[in-house]
Amino acid sequence: MKDIWAGYNAFPHFDELITPSGSSRTHSRRLLNVLQRLTLDEMRQLYTAADTAIRQMGISFTVYTEGDNIDRNWPFDIIPRVIARKDWDLVSAGLKQRSRALNCFINDVYNEKTILKEGLIPEEYVLHSGNYKPQCEGVTPPFGVWAHICGTDLVRNKDGKFYVLEDNLRVPSGVSYMLENRQLTKRVLPDLFEHYSILPVDDYPLRLYQTLATLSPRDRRRPCVVVLTPGIYNSAYFEHAFLAQGMGAELVEGSDLFVDSDDCVYMKTVEGPERVDVVYRRIDDEFMDPEAFRKDSVLGVPGLMRAWKAGNVGIANAPGSGVADDKAVYAYVPEMIRYYLNEEPLINSVKTYLCINEDEREYVIEHIGDLVVKPVNESGGYGIMVGPHSSKEKHKEFIRLIRANPANYVAQPTLSLSTAPTWCNDSIAPRHLDLRPFILQGKDVWVTPGGLTRVAMQEGSLVVNSSQGGGSKDTWIVGGNS
Repeated sequence: MKDIWAGYNAFPHFDELITPSGSSRTHSRRLLNVLQRLTLDEMRQLYTAADTAIRQMGISFTVYTEGDNIDRNWPFDIIPRVIARKDWDLVSAGLKQRSRALNCFINDVYNEKTILKEGLIPEEYVLHSGNYKPQCEGVTPPFGVWAHICGTDLVRNKDGKFYVLEDNLRVPSGVSYMLENRQLTKRVLPDLFEHYSILPVDDYPLRLYQTLATLSPRDRRRPCVVVLTPGIYNSAYFEHAFLAQGMGAELVEGSDLFVDSDDCVYMKTVEGPERVDVVYRRIDDEFMDPEAFRKDSVLGVPGLMRAWKAGNVGIANAPGSGVADDKAVYAYVPEMIRYYLNEEPLINSVKTYLCINEDEREYVIEHIGDLVVKPVNESGGYGIMVGPHSSKEKHKEFIRLIRANPANYVAQPTLSLSTAPTWCNDSIAPRHLDLRPFILQGKDVWVTPGGLTRVAMQEGSLVVNSSQGGGSKDTWIVGGNS
């Protein structure tokens, strides 16, 4: 009988479930005791059950580059990632700290600009960024919070410590897949939940609604919250519909809303206009209001910015919050924490080289084969060059790009991303992964216990994005030592 665990070896990387000596980590022992008793046929049956559940539940994502056949079933691996509670408590505290500092920064740069005046962050990185929106100057939203929903990407290095790779503050996606991953695991491996004390994630839609409700300009027991979507062809439409249903909110497109002469937002209903208190927008700034941004946009709501600036509607995330969602600004987040909170960062950022600086640019060019080079404003893993996994020709191409437009590129060391056991071609092998927890901030700050674990399904690959062949796992936060 084939041993599906034969030859499993994650060295030299940190493995989430298995120690370098090959034994189970304390917090993963019960899980591995079950999985390692399963035969090849039993594992195949579990994965077939998961695929069937994915089709029945309609869990999909969209890839724009594949012509008309753009819907794909969600790529899911049934072996959960398990993280010890004591490790997660520190990460959670660090993420709350980071969210508070980032929101202080956004509120500052649209108002007093003290951090810029004192020279702690160069003005050109902020005021000349495409993410800085002059239309937002002089506004202070409720609680001084602009980025109410943040998806922060974490990686675990070979030292076993978590590092922040980047912050996603505009319209972060993926939380619906975190919730669906948990439901899939419960359907496929229900017995495991009887033996583990796993922190729940199912209350996220309620937590999201409660956060959004604090932004309501009217004192109502149940404010009117809507989810503003670009429509069915958006890659995250599944998530928009999922969250609207989970919150009991209306899923709307721009044509479903209008702003009246009183600078209030209304939703068109069969019973007549209904005033909207909070808009959870899932469209980019440039398309949300043709009066304030792109005049040719048919996705947004004319006058939405007027209503927001008048204090008649809450918007999450607030327009302009992307000014902190920039890979160049990312390099200064530790300084923001010290400046605004008078605290030391509880969770480390990854060392970042800014190619706009001559000395750092020359270092990047000299060491391009060892670094990960990223365009400042891209997302989804696009435009990235991983030096150790790229050809000499690709290195030369990126050197040309950096020299032509140095302000558009940053670079970071190639980290030794942690691994976890993953089903690959009828066997179990280590695959690299990252983690996207979600932070909600309104009146209070809350962090999901765990998050969306994304997996690079190709051997040796560090690219985890589903649009580029990555997969996903359920993430368990449990008691125990690491």
